[in-house]
Amino acid sequence: MALPSAQAGNMYIYKDKDSGQVLLTNVHKPSGNFNKFTQPVKVTYYPDSKLQTNNSSSTATNGYNGFAAPSPSANRNSYDAFIRDSGARHGVDPALIKAMMHTESAFNPNARSPVGAQGLMQLMPATARRFAVNNPWNPAENIEGAAKYIAWLKRRFNNNIEFVVAGYNAGEGNVTKYGGIPPFRETQNYVKKVLGRYNNLYKLDSSLLNTAVAQPNVQAMPVSYATVSNQVIYNDSLNNVSSDSYTQSAYAALR
Repeated sequence: MALPSAQAGNMYIYKDKDSGQVLLTNVHKPSGNFNKFTQPVKVTYYPDSKLQTNNSSSTATNGYNGFAAPSPSANRNSYDAFIRDSGARHGVDPALIKAMMHTESAFNPNARSPVGAQGLMQLMPATARRFAVNNPWNPAENIEGAAKYIAWLKRRFNNNIEFVVAGYNAGEGNVTKYGGIPPFRETQNYVKKVLGRYNNLYKLDSSLLNTAVAQPNVQAMPVSYATVSNQVIYNDSLNNVSSDSYTQSAYAALR
């Protein structure tokens, strides 16, 4: 499936003239289900702010030795059974899944981003649909979908773990485009954090090998706003955004 290219650094605000709905998106000139948002309101540019002038994609995996501090989250071991099971089903090292979860959500099953990434493994809605995740707020489904995606990335990048991790963050198209870890500061830092935690915290974590650990009883959580792909809709005017504190802070960041 072809995925849209990342619009790193740009965030657009469009408005539906008839309903007053506002669309926050990183896609220029929305189409498809979003073609009613025709009135441009604002675009925020971050030119080159996420680019590194030096590309460190040649850094050896074993060179990522930082980020050895354990997570302070009380949930840090709550999802080990799900991680082990999904990893075993799809041939993905559970330690890598856990290192990515630590970095993506800090083990918060309710984590969500202003552009729509959801749950423990911060699945974008398009990625969730792509890997048959019906409810990304359910930890078991979220982890299962992420494991499928990681396995797919492993096949695409011939088990190159750096490229796999970079592809999860920036999209596989960007890894192919740049021939390695893309020169985005966010992605390069993400790779360092994930592989540092993988090598130093989770590679020898006995809880990821202990099949006797019971699965947690975790309930699916409701979603407070609608998302499609990486686009977020607010059903209010620009001056009356959702009262949800997270979306308020996300909206404020674009002003």
